[in-house]
Amino acid sequence: MEKNTSCFFSNSSPNLVITCFVAFITIILVRFLYVIYRTGKPLNKRTPQQTLSTLIVLGSGGHTAEMINLLLVLQKDRFTPRFYIAAATDNMSLQKARMFENSLADSGVKGISAEFMQIYRSREVGQSYVTSVWTTLVATAHALWLMIKIRPQVVLCNGPGTCIPLCVIAFIFKLLGLDGHPYLC
Repeated sequence: MEKNTSCFFSNSSPNLVITCFVAFITIILVRFLYVIYRTGKPLNKRTPQQTLSTLIVLGSGGHTAEMINLLLVLQKDRFTPRFYIAAATDNMSLQKARMFENSLADSGVKGISAEFMQIYRSREVGQSYVTSVWTTLVATAHALWLMIKIRPQVVLCNGPGTCIPLCVIAFIFKLLGLDGHPYLC
């Protein structure tokens, strides 16, 4: 009589791998649907006095002016510290943000804490789509490093292409539960 020396899992290995893969995809899908469901709903844990670390994405052209107008009506003492990010090739936006923060300091707003950073663009105006794949990957890697460093609770952006890698990374952090519940606005 011949002994069967094969392992129990060797016969069921393909089925086990498929089952684990399906379970993993199901968990990710359920988490994705939960995050989408909870997005935009208030969290009961936050007190009205608690400050929120805020990432503000500035874009060239009219995007920065729109964002500054939004910041004018924002509760400055609640949304602090503020981190301003603009494209590396956009010098005007960060200058306008610095002027805005300086005007807050001059007007006597207390607890001002702001940092200014630059990020690579995913795609320059007029850049071909073929070469933008590489620049988007570089921008996303840089955005990942910044998001890990900053860990914002609120992300404010109004549509510039610069915000795409940052928003994608914030959503992935939220999906994986690594976020501390950031709000994407």
